Amino acid sequence: MSPTVLAVLTVLVTLLYPLAIWLAHGRVSPRVLALLLIVAAATRLPTLKLNKASRWLIVAALLLAAMAIWNNAMLPLKLYPVVVNIGMLCAFGYSLITPPSMIERMARLTDPALPAYAIVYTRRVTQVWCGFFVINGAIAFITAFWASPAVWSLYNGVIAYVAMGVLFSGEYLVRIVIRRRHRRHHHDHDDAQSTGHING
Repeated sequence: MSPTVLAVLTVLVTLLYPLAIWLAHGRVSPRVLALLLIVAAATRLPTLKLNKASRWLIVAALLLAAMAIWNNAMLPLKLYPVVVNIGMLCAFGYSLITPPSMIERMARLTDPALPAYAIVYTRRVTQVWCGFFVINGAIAFITAFWASPAVWSLYNGVIAYVAMGVLFSGEYLVRIVIRRRHRRHHHDHDDAQSTGHING
């Protein structure tokens, strides 16, 4: 199976997981639903050698699945989004301690020669995403324990992804503004130098 197909499969399983749990709640045994969690973990197997965070996510997902099967309980299955947020927080947070930051690494895939201002900016964006994962994970935790299955599914299957989309879009707009501002400043600086040379 190609990496592209696996990536699409991982996204589909992640997106559909909350909806499947909600639709099957009260109709299908948690022991059977645990297979969804095992499938979610299996889609990350090809990234084991490339991504340390994937290893912990797979182990955590399998532990939750085992708990669901052992106790025939729904709660471990509803905690999977919490584990995903913790895993992402650890990956992004660790990159702040051991640069380059996660967003900088992503940015260098398309632009290897990042200017200094962009490195500072990508670090700030990485910090913002860390904050997002803390808040999103906390809400996922609250909905898992104290909300109805419908509310849990609505937040973790819809609202959380809408929030991610808003953050992506907002960051993209801010990036455009900062890039234009930097180019304008750089252009004005060059003009000032040219004027100084002419006057000299």
